[in-house]
Amino acid sequence: MRTLRSRWWLVWGWLLSLGLVGGAYAVAEEFVGKTVAVFLTFVFSLHLVGWFLSRSVVRPLDALSAAAHRVAQGELDFHIPESSVREVAAVRSAFQLMAQNLKSSLEREQKLEAERRFLLGAIAHDLRTPLFALRGYLEGLETGVADSDEKRTKYLAVCREKADQLERLVSDLFALTKLDVLEKLVSRESVDWADLVERSVEGFQPQATQKGVTIRIYGADQQTDVLGDGHLLQRALENLLDNAIRHSPAGGLVEVRWKVTSADGIEFCILDEGAGIAEWDISRIFEPMYRSESSRNRETGGAGLGLSIARRVMRLHGGELVAENREQGGACLKGWLE
Repeated sequence: MRTLRSRWWLVWGWLLSLGLVGGAYAVAEEFVGKTVAVFLTFVFSLHLVGWFLSRSVVRPLDALSAAAHRVAQGELDFHIPESSVREVAAVRSAFQLMAQNLKSSLEREQKLEAERRFLLGAIAHDLRTPLFALRGYLEGLETGVADSDEKRTKYLAVCREKADQLERLVSDLFALTKLDVLEKLVSRESVDWADLVERSVEGFQPQATQKGVTIRIYGADQQTDVLGDGHLLQRALENLLDNAIRHSPAGGLVEVRWKVTSADGIEFCILDEGAGIAEWDISRIFEPMYRSESSRNRETGGAGLGLSIARRVMRLHGGELVAENREQGGACLKGWLE
């Protein structure tokens, strides 16, 4: 009986131990499963963060580094991937803006260099032409080709004309160079516009009379002051008047019309009765030394700088100068100051 009871307790203990072991195994199995799940989640999160950093930070920074190297080599066309990281996006935007500004500056410099080369070639041509003519007529006077008073007078008149062309060209070149250097007005004072127009017209009366051209002024009968450089404004008006007189036929009329548009603003136009301007030339006649197939400068001896100087003066004063044709014939050069 005692032996049977002992065996029973042994069986009971064995069963109990099996239950405890099974429970422990189940707990261990659950723990391992959760640990593996947490580990896998952590690994996936690291992979996701790495992918995000690679896409949003590392790739843009690598692209910035490559772009900086290309900029150092003179290459300014490139693309930097966007980034959702604010700081990286700000650096990317600033770098691309810098590259765009460098590209614009480089293109502007190249354009200016091309203009300088063209201008030098045109200047050399325009200087050489009257110089050769002047030399030829002077040699004619020296060698006695002009063997009569009439011929000598004619030769001297041509020499005077060519000398005037050279003087005008050199003067225009000096003014153009000065305007290229100026970024803003050095002198800004109150200028009586009506008086400025009167003095400018008066200075061209001999030239107009010699050609049989009449100059008339239509403007306000009151003193009108504008702020600016009086010398430059007078130079611009004189260039426009010279252009109108040279392109007017004998017996033609040049009109100077102006009106007040605001307290410190005026609008003016100078009209002639010449051949007008070809439609395809209107947008280009203000370019320095511009020559067209139907250029009025070829027939009138202009150097092609006067209108460019006049427009630059207007723009330096915050205004503008444009050209258009008149319905009844001739050209109108219209400008305004504000």
